[in-house]
Amino acid sequence: MGHKVHPKIFRMGGIYTWDSKWYAKRKDFAKLVKEDILIKEFLFKELKDAGVDSIYVERKGDSMTIVINAAKPGIVIGRSGAGAESLKKKIKDNFYRGKKVKFNINIFEVKKPSLSAHIVLQSMIEDLQKRMPFRRVMKQTIDRVKKAGAQGVKVMVSGRLNGAEIARTEKLKDGKVPLQNLRADIDFAFGIARTIYGVIGVKIWIYRGEIFNEKPENEKIEESKNK
Repeated sequence: MGHKVHPKIFRMGGIYTWDSKWYAKRKDFAKLVKEDILIKEFLFKELKDAGVDSIYVERKGDSMTIVINAAKPGIVIGRSGAGAESLKKKIKDNFYRGKKVKFNINIFEVKKPSLSAHIVLQSMIEDLQKRMPFRRVMKQTIDRVKKAGAQGVKVMVSGRLNGAEIARTEKLKDGKVPLQNLRADIDFAFGIARTIYGVIGVKIWIYRGEIFNEKPENEKIEESKNK
C-alpha cells in the first residue's frame, strides 16, 4: 500500500520553510491560518494572468506584509503602481473592512518561470481548456521545462481525456525525479482544468537539482530586502 506525501511538506524545515511567518496565541491561531488561506486563494484568482508562483505572508503585531512572486510583475504593479494600490484596496474591502491593519505588498519577478510548477501548471490548464490534445500539451510542457534547465520532470493528467467516455490516467516523465531524496529541490503543483467533457486533474513535478547548505527561497528574499 503506497503512502503518498506532498513533496514540499516532506522537505519542510530542511530546504524549504513555511509560506506564512507569524506568531499568535492559541485562540487566534485558527482564525489567522484561515485568513492566510483565503487571502492566498483570492490573490491567485485575482492575478491569474500575472503567472503567480508563490505568495508569502508575514505578520508583526498590527502590520502585515504580502510577498508575491510572479512571472509578469508588471501586470501586478500596473502603470505607476496603480495595480498594486488597487490590489491593496481589494484586500482591505474583502478581509479588513472596518479594521485598522497596516500592510504592504512586495512584488518580485520569477527569473525562470519555466522552472516554476505553479506557472507551468497554469499554462497546461489553459491549453487543456482550449481543447488542445492532452499528449501534445504534456510533451510541449516537458520540452519547455527541460530547455529551462530542469534535471527531471513528471507530468500526470487524469479524467475524460480528449472526450473519451471512460476516464483514465496518463503520465509522462523525462529525466529523474528523486522523491525520496530530502536534498532534492522538487517543485510540485496540482490543479484542475474545466472542459466541456468534465474536470481533468493535472499534476506536475519539476526536479531542479540538489540543495546543499542553501537557505530557503523566501529567506533569501528577506535578506535581499534588508540589504
